[in-house]
Amino acid sequence: MRADARKNRDHLLAVASTALTEQGVEVSLRDIARRADVGLATLLRHFPTREALLDALLRTSFDELTAKAGELERSGSPDDALASWLRDCVAWTTEYRGVVVLMAAAIEDPESALHASCTTLRAAGARLLARAQAAGMARTDMDGADLFALVAALAWLGDQHSLAPRADRLFDVVASAVLTSTASSDTRGNAGGL
Repeated sequence: MRADARKNRDHLLAVASTALTEQGVEVSLRDIARRADVGLATLLRHFPTREALLDALLRTSFDELTAKAGELERSGSPDDALASWLRDCVAWTTEYRGVVVLMAAAIEDPESALHASCTTLRAAGARLLARAQAAGMARTDMDGADLFALVAALAWLGDQHSLAPRADRLFDVVASAVLTSTASSDTRGNAGGL
């Protein structure tokens, strides 16, 4: 890619990131182009679909969360690793309002531009869950798909203005349901959690 084309693409991504943070994933592509001071055709030349734009924006974050899962898998206790990754994953999914809906749809659609990134992220969480399960620190009646669904549900709470103040507490409630070590700690009066 030529240097000027790369610069234009990077500028479009920066503008799109701001627009998505402010308005959510349903932000108009025309609005993004207008904010970037380019025509819609220029935006579509770089990103022919909304999903292509979102994939370019989100892939770095997906890759970072996947890499973090790998790091946590090699260090720390299995329950702390799962809790830390889950908290980071939920926090990230609330950064762009509505992204969790796209992720849930993409995981089921192999044709989606986001499918590969979402399945890789789900697999990373599943490995952390399996490690905690093998250590007897997480319930064994759930899998990576369940964990991914919990991330989506917890992120949805953060998207709801009236429920957002409860999101941290409800995260801890869910943590105590997933992590057997957390549930045991909570019943002894400790306020631990994910």
